[in-house]
Amino acid sequence: MRASGWVMHLALCGALLATIGCTPLAPWERGTLAKPAMALDPNPAQSAMRTHVRISREAASGGEATSGGGCGCN
Repeated sequence: MRASGWVMHLALCGALLATIGCTPLAPWERGTLAKPAMALDPNPAQSAMRTHVRISREAASGGEATSGGGCGCN
């Protein structure tokens, strides 16, 4: 095989491996995946508050899409 043949072969294998995890869910299985423990951030309000406090204390600007001084009034 030529070099482009290997690339196509690897791409095809990668696509096949990616589709292995795609399975249909039954309605009763969706409740298990909807539990708070399965979330990427189980407590978004607490994470937002911690981020706000960290930004205010460090008086940092940028990186969090906010700016302000150390007073906490941003």
